Amino acid sequence: MKKSVCSLGLFLALIVPDVEAVNREIRATFQPDPAQPSKNVFINKTPNSGYCATYPGECEQHNMFSIQLPVRFSSTRALYQGEVIPIKVPANWRRLTVTNTETQETETVEVRITGIGSNYVLSHPAHELVGISDVIEGHRKLWTSSSWVYAPAPCQYSGVGAYGPAHYRFFWKTPAEESCVKRTAYPIPSMYFETLDFAYELRTPNPLGMSSGLYTGSIPYTLGSLGDFDLGPLMTPDDANLTLDFVLDVQHTLKVEIPPGGNKVLLEPQGGWRSWLEQGRKPVRLYRDQTFNISASSRFTMKLECEHDLGFGSDCAIVDRVGGYGGAVATSVSLPDGLTDSAGQPVRRMPLSRHAPTSPFQPGVYVDRKPGTLHFEMGERDTHWLINNSEGRPYKGNVTVIWDSEV
Repeated sequence: MKKSVCSLGLFLALIVPDVEAVNREIRATFQPDPAQPSKNVFINKTPNSGYCATYPGECEQHNMFSIQLPVRFSSTRALYQGEVIPIKVPANWRRLTVTNTETQETETVEVRITGIGSNYVLSHPAHELVGISDVIEGHRKLWTSSSWVYAPAPCQYSGVGAYGPAHYRFFWKTPAEESCVKRTAYPIPSMYFETLDFAYELRTPNPLGMSSGLYTGSIPYTLGSLGDFDLGPLMTPDDANLTLDFVLDVQHTLKVEIPPGGNKVLLEPQGGWRSWLEQGRKPVRLYRDQTFNISASSRFTMKLECEHDLGFGSDCAIVDRVGGYGGAVATSVSLPDGLTDSAGQPVRRMPLSRHAPTSPFQPGVYVDRKPGTLHFEMGERDTHWLINNSEGRPYKGNVTVIWDSEV
């Protein structure tokens, strides 16, 4: 008896079919556009297949995208007069998490199915099933509510249908997650839906708040009776599962341009040195403002690296390399409109430090070659100290300003 039971169990395992699944990638890209700096959206880069590939004009005017899957729904038996084919899709918004493959940052994407279609294929020409000679009239009379170009509520007409004697291509808009029912007016020995075509809509996060790189994530759907894509109990799919794999490609710009000669900064008193040379009036401060042009679509921080420092404080220093005397130079930045600090405020004379980067600066729009200013300033105490100890030698020091988008 034990041997018989084991043999039966092995036989049953061998005849159970594998569960099939189908995957499709949906890819969207963000690249800043200088011609449209306020357009902070992802562009869908997924090639259309199915309905929108065949009728691009119908989809473009409604901003629709479609995918065709090689999934066949076949009737499990003959359809009798008065039986129904209910079609329901996941038309409500569903959320998934996408993760930056390098930084592990996460964002939320939402997707909904906005249309459904296929090409139904009958076992016999429609006009023969209803006993007439007219092909299109056969498709109309085969169903109680006209042909399949006209969608039953709550589905909506999409604009185009195509047919032959035994097949009919249709596509319906799906504004609600409810069944759209077609009812047979005559018996149908067998039929199948050749493919699964669906349209979708995306809600994507604001790319200006995301780091550069690829964000990936998936959302699973079930196919078949009582599943997400449901054509009723009389129609069985040859694949049981669908997974949509999302890839958001964020390609940010961060570019800083210093004008020619701008890398050599000369600190001077307001109005120059004449008052000191001619009247002996010590300067109150030494300073220089250096402009730069910045292009930015991503968050970034700034910090300093110093050739010299005084061992305390956050500023760099300039020194007399022979005498060893030195003084601190405070560095701050003003950024153009469109870039704000972490509190959403304009950036005006934000101090920069050699110890730690600033909090991230955030673009509200794509900033393209807008002017900013680096402010270098030595206060009164250090200014007087250097003048009093000057022996005709220059005070020098390299200050490196770092713009870093790896936030």
